[in-house]
Amino acid sequence: MVLAPKLHLRQTQSLVMTPQLLQSIKLLQMTHVELEHFLDAEIERNPLLEREEETSGSPSEDWKNTEAQRENTAETISGRLDSSLENLFPDDPGTHERISSDLSAQWKSASGNGLETAGGSAFDLENTTAAAHTLRDHVNQQIALAFSEPAHRLIAHELTDGLDEVGYLSIDCSEMADRIGADKATVETVLATCQTFDPPGVFARDLAECLSLQLIALDRYDPAMQVMVKNLGLLAKRDFRTLERLCGVDTEDLADMLSEIRALDPKPGMAFSGGTADPVVPDVVVREGADGGWLVELNPETLPRVLVNETYFTEVSGQTREEERAFLNECLQSANWLARSLDQRAKTILKVASEIVLQQDAFFLHGVSRLRPLNLRAVAEAIGMHESTVSRVTVNKYMMTPRGTFELRYFFTSALASATGGDAHSSESVRERIKSLIDAEEPGAVLSDDALVDVLKKEGIDIARRTVAKYREALNIPSSVQRRREKKMLAAAGTAQNAGV
Repeated sequence: MVLAPKLHLRQTQSLVMTPQLLQSIKLLQMTHVELEHFLDAEIERNPLLEREEETSGSPSEDWKNTEAQRENTAETISGRLDSSLENLFPDDPGTHERISSDLSAQWKSASGNGLETAGGSAFDLENTTAAAHTLRDHVNQQIALAFSEPAHRLIAHELTDGLDEVGYLSIDCSEMADRIGADKATVETVLATCQTFDPPGVFARDLAECLSLQLIALDRYDPAMQVMVKNLGLLAKRDFRTLERLCGVDTEDLADMLSEIRALDPKPGMAFSGGTADPVVPDVVVREGADGGWLVELNPETLPRVLVNETYFTEVSGQTREEERAFLNECLQSANWLARSLDQRAKTILKVASEIVLQQDAFFLHGVSRLRPLNLRAVAEAIGMHESTVSRVTVNKYMMTPRGTFELRYFFTSALASATGGDAHSSESVRERIKSLIDAEEPGAVLSDDALVDVLKKEGIDIARRTVAKYREALNIPSSVQRRREKKMLAAAGTAQNAGV
């Protein structure tokens, strides 16, 4: 065998994803907030991209508003009223503080509608928020009033550093005492004082102690309550017979104690949790049309508006060097591609949302009980797109409907076969049906999982017992044994109360 170099010519086909194609895919799965941040970065990098500013009102109205602002500037008012800064305090010359140049500039930029920022935009005081008042801030204020000795105050601050977000003490007192060189008994004494702070239940080391502290603050920590708090496991199992025997109370008293326990807050520190809940801004709006159909529209608030400044490109490209001209050509190509990608993104979202509304028409008319089973492939085949494209569109996109705002993923549910051979049933509608059946139970006729299977099969839903149990647990609904105990206890308590009345 002779080894020698050879040259071969071969043709192959391969799928290559260009940077522009990758960018289009990323734009498709971005939320409108992520898209806004991305566009801000692109506009800062690309001189040919700019925001499309919305104009409100006619040009004559804009001219009148501009003239009114000119007449109400600080300089004009100062000239008419002789209200310069030196004449603000004529009776006490030299006693007023000099205003810095920065504050003076802000003062002079004040218009009739309010202050303006350095960028020229109006400053709106309503858009500002106060600093968040955290749990530690709330506790530190009480420490300053509760302790007079500096050593005790130091220990209290150390304990405060050990609080988790729900208000529980997550450090061991013995370890902390060894670490700071304090006596364990002193640490326990300071902790006992801290456990009287607001909110009640803070500085607890477990759930039982948290509930105990709140009951003590309400003056309801009697011996029967102490026994119930020590046996929270029995309460979770709904073993009311054993609790009645241990607490030494009858059914009516146990029902009252149970109501008091449920009124307590197991996570007292969550009231001071930081952060604000951002409202969901829908990407698609669905409303009923005049002809009885559904109108599907894109939300204009989530549609980015960018323009490609070709006029600037034309003016500058003829006066630049070759390297600068190459950079401008690249920017122009990137800007045009981005504009087309944004347009394609909007059309794709609208096309997918329209097909979802078409497939789930019964849901919009009758509610979740008529939700049909639907998968990504069915929508992709109907609109002539790939399944992965539909998957990217439906992630973190929301649809506002007359029945509420839902994520697009909500409308894609698995199918449960029909017991009568008809159309399949959506898992979401079956889950809602199980919840409605359990909510309508009578104390003497609690439905077991097997009974729920029989009821659903009579309604044409072929479902297994383990599937019913899985849906019930996902809804945080206890078992039939626990529900039966609770309903009987509440019914007996109501009967005894009526008899006493």
